[in-house]
Amino acid sequence: MLPVEGEFPKHRIRSTPEHLSPVSEPERRYADQRGLAPGRRLGCHTRILGDLVVEVPPDSRIHRQVVRKEVEARDIEIDPVVTLHYVEVTPPELAAPRSDASRLLDALADQWGLGGLTVDPVVLPGLQRALRSADWRVTAVVHDGEVVTAVRPGLLERVFGIAIDVGSTTVAGQLCDLRTGEVLAAAGEMNPQIRYGEDLMSRVSYVQLHEGGAQTLTDAACAAALADLVRALAGAAGIDSHDVMEVTIVGNPIMHHLVLGVDPSELGGAPFALATDEPVRTSAVGLGLPLDPGARAYVLPCIAGHVGADTAAMILAEAPHERDDLSLLVDVGTNAEIVLGNRDRLLAASSPTGPAFEGAQISSGQRATAGCDRAGPDRSRHARAAGACDRDRGLVGRAGVRRHPHHRDLRQRDHRGDRGALPGRRHHPRRG
Repeated sequence: MLPVEGEFPKHRIRSTPEHLSPVSEPERRYADQRGLAPGRRLGCHTRILGDLVVEVPPDSRIHRQVVRKEVEARDIEIDPVVTLHYVEVTPPELAAPRSDASRLLDALADQWGLGGLTVDPVVLPGLQRALRSADWRVTAVVHDGEVVTAVRPGLLERVFGIAIDVGSTTVAGQLCDLRTGEVLAAAGEMNPQIRYGEDLMSRVSYVQLHEGGAQTLTDAACAAALADLVRALAGAAGIDSHDVMEVTIVGNPIMHHLVLGVDPSELGGAPFALATDEPVRTSAVGLGLPLDPGARAYVLPCIAGHVGADTAAMILAEAPHERDDLSLLVDVGTNAEIVLGNRDRLLAASSPTGPAFEGAQISSGQRATAGCDRAGPDRSRHARAAGACDRDRGLVGRAGVRRHPHHRDLRQRDHRGDRGALPGRRHHPRRG
């Protein structure tokens, strides 16, 4: 386990490693023989001496958190911002002393009609080696028809992009081939910022109460989560992560600010002012992603103080602003966003929903993981509809929502969901 240090106003406690017993001799032997990451303790050899918040690292959990983000295939027009251009560059001549970069740009203009390009400075350290190792035949990676962001020896036929949704509870990504649009891998994991607060306002409070808190949460979101996610996606697709040249990132306003290294404190109270409501184009490496130095990141704009870039992405994907009929878009997560409207007008709003769907104020509530959602001692149709599992560990909130019609049938709850509001019970009408 990993003790977490800090003030936690939601729980009205201060957590500190000093609230644990000293490191024991068995822990020292374990660390010497098997290794123990800095700050971690063995729960079986540690006593709690005071208020404490602990994190159980994913590699120490018996049951992994369920993180599912389905890939929905749809028809789209392929127009990637990153393009590949194979060129043969004229070797240098003593009589015409022009730089390798200039002759590369000449080749792109002559052979592809790409004029007015510039070369990103990150390309220069490896440019001469790439040209000479491939006998002056290289593939130039061009971003948005304006700048050369990488040069590869020989012919490079594929280039990849990653889309990432940084949520309050989970971080999910999809890796695709930018030339074909095919999704090659999808992955997700828990957002490690949870250790600093289950909900967004708790994380804002952490930033406000702790010096350097914003940087701590930024490191947790980027260095810990996004970097691991990128490696997992590249591994699942069987590609070199340095062939990923474009990353698109969305998230709610607080996640948006933290990914960019911006203090989100202003979003913790009215008037909920954003640092920016414009799209951000920046270096992917600058965000802590283990990619090629020339890889770019595009962060979609937030709409308002609590309607984020994830909602902007939803609008772009579903295009309600291009329809005459009214459309209702709903994104249900730890934070929920709703968009209603058509080409004349769009209205957007958000609300916290995670507690309702993750078992808050339910005696055995939990997030979705192995052994949840059993409806009762029998395997009734209603139990299966609620998502019954083989092992009973707890109840996911949405399973309770699904059971509500069944409870009403049995007169265990009234139309408002209150228990005991109706006297007595009766058998299900279809069972006599």
